[in-house]
Amino acid sequence: MSSDNDRPNSKAEEFSWPPLESNPEIFTEYMRNVGLPKSYAIGEVFGFDEDLLAFIPQPIHATIVCCERLQKARDKQRGSESDANNVEYFMKQTGTLDNACGIIACIHATFNSNAKTEITRDSILGKFWNDTKDLTPMERCTSLETNDDFKTVHKGYASKGQSKEIKSDQSSVKCHFIAYVLQNGKLVELDGT
Repeated sequence: MSSDNDRPNSKAEEFSWPPLESNPEIFTEYMRNVGLPKSYAIGEVFGFDEDLLAFIPQPIHATIVCCERLQKARDKQRGSESDANNVEYFMKQTGTLDNACGIIACIHATFNSNAKTEITRDSILGKFWNDTKDLTPMERCTSLETNDDFKTVHKGYASKGQSKEIKSDQSSVKCHFIAYVLQNGKLVELDGT
């Protein structure tokens, strides 16, 4: 015999993608954990002076920018799905993935560079590539939303670094990650929102 109290609360079981700390070491470890080859890493730009840019390991395959979003609704209207035609891989980002923008930026950077050719097929990233490469940007988004392997890894990295994991009002997160990749001689902004 069971009561309503014994049934799982579907609301409580929903996975809320917590934000990650803007830390290149955390992003590198996360991405390597899901299958990014060890020959790739995420670095940090300390400034745009020539001397500071010289510290960036070469070659650079993509740039991921962390910016503060002051007008979230307006920013979301800027992009166009037709922009997806400018790159090999683009995925949307829904409210469910609102705070997964860092990983989406990493996915955009990886799948639009030579790194994708070196990903092990049976890794989380390799399986995600194989499962989503022929899907629409929205279908790719849905695939990430429901990917239990990514959820498990993501949850583990959300509490790393100096920041505390935000467990309550995630809408208070103001930072957003966007990837920039070079495709056919043009710099392309990849923002799934």
